[in-house]
Amino acid sequence: MSINVNSRFISLQGERLFFQEIGEGTHILLIHAGVADSRMWENQIEYLGKSFHLVAPDLRGFGQSPIPNGPFSYYEDIAGLIDELGLGSTWLIGVSFGSRVAVDFYLAHPEKVRGLILISPVVSGFKPSEEIEVFEQEEEELLEAEDLDGATELNLRTWVDGPYRSPGQVDPKVRSQIAEMQLSAFNVPIPENAKVKGLDEPAIDRLEEIRIPTLVIVGELDLSAVVDHAKFLAEKIPHARIEVVPSTAHMLSMEKPEIFNELVQQFVEHSE
Repeated sequence: MSINVNSRFISLQGERLFFQEIGEGTHILLIHAGVADSRMWENQIEYLGKSFHLVAPDLRGFGQSPIPNGPFSYYEDIAGLIDELGLGSTWLIGVSFGSRVAVDFYLAHPEKVRGLILISPVVSGFKPSEEIEVFEQEEEELLEAEDLDGATELNLRTWVDGPYRSPGQVDPKVRSQIAEMQLSAFNVPIPENAKVKGLDEPAIDRLEEIRIPTLVIVGELDLSAVVDHAKFLAEKIPHARIEVVPSTAHMLSMEKPEIFNELVQQFVEHSE
């Protein structure tokens, strides 16, 4: 069965936004991780695009979506995209930073969301662990030194390999794909007046407001702070379910696409 991929731009918040649109049926919007862009979803496009209508944007500053020269909101871009395409109520799948965008969007526009699938999740208000703070400091130092290759490798070691594996234990294709996407993001210009707008009250204090089907997925080999946060979300979000995927870390949808795609398909179809 052939899948027609429609790739195009729309104008939102004063700047163009790139997205891919694939398939027919139940609407699912895919929100990529902070080390990636919409290219990370190639396995989902191939498999889930046969059963669902998928929409995969590049968030601001990633892939082909420039950062506006002024205030902007990641989750309001999602609202604008849904309205532009006339999707109505939509499933949201978010990975890592993408899960933060997904939850913020739900809390701002609950009527537009049918269900949530949160992978390797963090939400606004998440307090980084000492391990993550050390990573952020090292990344900042590398970027200030204009060592983009070093900063990219640091992200690969942290978010792709994880704390329990060496680079040689990870699929080199996955590593190479994420390296390309992360390096691309580091090269996106940041306009002088760019400013990100968030929720007035962070999501971590509003989890009980999430009253839709929610699946949390986390890799067994992810950072302990991420695994703990995933379990916390599953406990605090009413009726949420959690799945821990063995032998994989933060970017599990790319490392274990067969397992991930099956979990998504079963959860969405059983929740409809």
